Amino acid sequence: MAKPENDTFIRALLRQPTDYTPVWMMRQAGRYLPEYNQTRARAGDFLSLCKNPNLATEVTLQPLARFSLDAAILFSDILTIPDAMGLGLYFAEGEGPRFERPLREEWEIRSLIAPDPDTHLRYVLDAVTQIRKALCNQVPLIGFSGSPFTLACYMVEGGSSSDFRQIKTMLYARPDLLHHILEVTANAVTAYLNAQIEAGAQAVMIFDSWGGALSHAAYQEFSLHYMQHILAGLKREHDGVRIPNIVFTKGGGLWLESIVESGCDAVGLDWTIDIGEARRRVQGKVALQGNLDPAVLFSSPDIIAAEVEKVLASYGHGHGHVFNLGHGISQFTPPEHALALVEAVHALSAKYHTSQ
Repeated sequence: MAKPENDTFIRALLRQPTDYTPVWMMRQAGRYLPEYNQTRARAGDFLSLCKNPNLATEVTLQPLARFSLDAAILFSDILTIPDAMGLGLYFAEGEGPRFERPLREEWEIRSLIAPDPDTHLRYVLDAVTQIRKALCNQVPLIGFSGSPFTLACYMVEGGSSSDFRQIKTMLYARPDLLHHILEVTANAVTAYLNAQIEAGAQAVMIFDSWGGALSHAAYQEFSLHYMQHILAGLKREHDGVRIPNIVFTKGGGLWLESIVESGCDAVGLDWTIDIGEARRRVQGKVALQGNLDPAVLFSSPDIIAAEVEKVLASYGHGHGHVFNLGHGISQFTPPEHALALVEAVHALSAKYHTSQ
């Protein structure tokens, strides 16, 4: 398998020298782009967009047509696995994702089965293959999944939550049931990510969006443990090419050292931690991805460039940094401000990669 023409992102994840700091944005194909909204309107709704490989390919490529990004990320949703488990995913207008059949009863939980990705998630794998072909090997393609704990939050709560009352009640009152959900889901995520790699994903990322809502002990037991399980089962090579992985726990800066020991190649950081301090703490064991506050993109291009410089300067000279936002780009971001971000990273980062 030929490496991408621009493999800066892959080399940064593997802590190899690069000429500049690569950049991509979480949720880079999304509602802040007018062309995305037009494609979504053609699809009819969000879930139909996700399940149509042609349209998923189209929206994956849209930000790359606008910006000189160093990676593409599969357009999909983290909730494809619980949907394939039969929980009845739907998107209510103004409410976000919901499940018709959340996991509340013990018999439902004990009956949970990991879906076969080749059968139940074929539309995602077809999209990966199609996107790889459409990219013409220009930049790498990132595959992804939600973490077991984050998926379990939605599966038990029935949707997004402000207090996680249902799942935390289960965590403390019936940890055996939550562990069963997490074990089945971890097996499902492992098979799903490996299937994405076989279909053409050149790096994979685990989004632990809600791990930061846990206590210190609960994070180790109910979130990180199951991500370690996934990482241990991931394909590290495909067709003789190394496939790096990234773990991102929003709010996980407290547990950085533990995440580093999970077996990941790179750790995603949100904006609440100083990336220079994070670099000192990880001691060169992993690459770091992040970590500009997405709200910076509501300001002017000059301020965006100044804030980009702060992140780059904090990380300092050398390799092992992938520039990104500390979370997904807001739907209210002006596209020209996203352009200002990408251009600033490329223009300002070169000086941190000169040989000394």
